[in-house]
Amino acid sequence: MGRLNSIRKSIKKRFDEINNEAVKRNIMQGLPFWVGSAITGIIAVFYAYLFGWAEDFALFILHSNKWLMFISAPLFFYLGWYLVKRFAGTARGSGIPQVMASIELATPKNNFLVDRLLSFRIMCVKVASSILMVMGGGAIGREGPTIQIAGSVFRFVNNLIPESWPKVSKRNMIMTGAAAGLAAAFNTPLGGVVFAVEELSKGQFRHFRTALFSAVIIAGLTAQWLLGPYLYLGYPELNHLKWYIIFIVILVGVIAGIAGASMARFILKILQWRSGFSFKKQMLFLFGCAILMAGFGVFWGELAIGSGKEIMTETLFTDEKVVAWYTPILRIIGPAASFSAGGAGGIFAPSLGAGASIGSVLAGIFGITNENANILIMSGMVAFLTGVTRSPFTSAILVLEMTDRHSVIFHLMIAALLANLAAYIIDKKSFYDHLKEDYIKEVQTGQ
Repeated sequence: MGRLNSIRKSIKKRFDEINNEAVKRNIMQGLPFWVGSAITGIIAVFYAYLFGWAEDFALFILHSNKWLMFISAPLFFYLGWYLVKRFAGTARGSGIPQVMASIELATPKNNFLVDRLLSFRIMCVKVASSILMVMGGGAIGREGPTIQIAGSVFRFVNNLIPESWPKVSKRNMIMTGAAAGLAAAFNTPLGGVVFAVEELSKGQFRHFRTALFSAVIIAGLTAQWLLGPYLYLGYPELNHLKWYIIFIVILVGVIAGIAGASMARFILKILQWRSGFSFKKQMLFLFGCAILMAGFGVFWGELAIGSGKEIMTETLFTDEKVVAWYTPILRIIGPAASFSAGGAGGIFAPSLGAGASIGSVLAGIFGITNENANILIMSGMVAFLTGVTRSPFTSAILVLEMTDRHSVIFHLMIAALLANLAAYIIDKKSFYDHLKEDYIKEVQTGQ
């Protein structure tokens, strides 16, 4: 009996040692993710304040003397382009394709190439260039840039890990950083997780789900601690929906999905066309884009410039549910011109704004008002973003979390899935997939 008790104690001691070692290892592996997430949350909030100030500056110029837009827009567009051209070429555009390319390149053989896509210098240029573009009235968003910024932060933290530390996957660090960045930018932790699963991981999610969940929670909590428990948009009224509204949601999903994919295709064609320009032609194109955006602001007002948040909040939270029929055209051409100009800036929020305008116009065509118009506007947001990204679940969850209206998840999912199918008519690949391949070629050839 004494011998049996001794064996039991020995086994228990061994199990305790194993468990303690496993806990210690898990904490040590998770610590870099948590540090990166906290830093990401702080930077994302600081960036959001700067971006909001830049949008207010553009509106100040528009309202004080709108004709000054024809001077300020070219000036700030040029400065935004120059920073990217001079200091960090891969800081241009959204940031999401760069992160996708980094994940694909994060192997022992190609790991050095990741530094050309994610770094402290790229992060600084990304913030400065996008702020300048917004000051000039550019129709860009901060969400894609926040994802590249977060990836750079996690990359930096990963490089500081000593050799004696338990091994942490560079690819998983970048992927988790991107998810944390989206969570902090939109204050949508679940959206960050779904984004990583649907857009970034490509089947690798199961290997780092604990780190990813904890990372997006920490980043989101840090942003909430600094800004409060806000919603990116707010609480739109969605009571007493008509029984037939689902059929119009289907129509909105198809139209907005095709429109989103068409905008993406349009931008890609412009970028391809622009790539063969001489320096002189590039400057003419840049100033042409700036003058176009200035004209949008002068002749059509503040809803035609900026990230698109204004149009979302106005249509969802005021009695002005219907916008002019040409607004979706402006909200498609504007982001295309701003993105193609060569500075930093994303199309996540502009896509949501364009989709909101499509839902609003269709609400006017069918005479839909109040709560029923809101569901069409939200469905348009989801569908247009899906058409661009081909990530239906991410798009639906983002809008769902931004508005906290879980009762309409069925409507939003239908709009997202139909938009995803309809977008294939225009292009079988997503906007980000096309650009990801370009960035991989760029860093590999050292251009």
